[in-house]
Amino acid sequence: MTVKKIVEGVVIGFDFGLKRIGVAIGQTITQTATPVDIVNSKDGKPDWQHISQIFEQWQPSAILVGLPMRLNGEQQALTQPARKFGQRLSGRYNRPIYYIEEQLSSVEARTRVKNSSHNTPHNTSPQIDDHAAQIILQNWLQTEN
Repeated sequence: MTVKKIVEGVVIGFDFGLKRIGVAIGQTITQTATPVDIVNSKDGKPDWQHISQIFEQWQPSAILVGLPMRLNGEQQALTQPARKFGQRLSGRYNRPIYYIEEQLSSVEARTRVKNSSHNTPHNTSPQIDDHAAQIILQNWLQTEN
């Protein structure tokens, strides 16, 4: 028997990184997500003021954090820091926290952004962290909720 998560409304999703954290907002009714922002981190410490502004704006009912995993399913260096980040989010904003294992979301996001942005100068690389968060959140909405 599969137990479905009971989350309704707006869900905020994060693609954790030590320098940048992608943020997406999703809706359980439509099971869709949208990239919304990129939060900078300094020495692995997120800009909590920026994150608080996003929470105030969107009022999410739950939090999702992607757990970076190796292709073979084993943990990698960022897995535990991402889990710790999720625990801090849940504690600070008093929302339930969910995790989803993720691999290659940044590669997929880079491909999507590259294919959709013909006006990006060739010497700049678009930031894709928010698009990676969108992919992670949308996958979770469509499979877990």
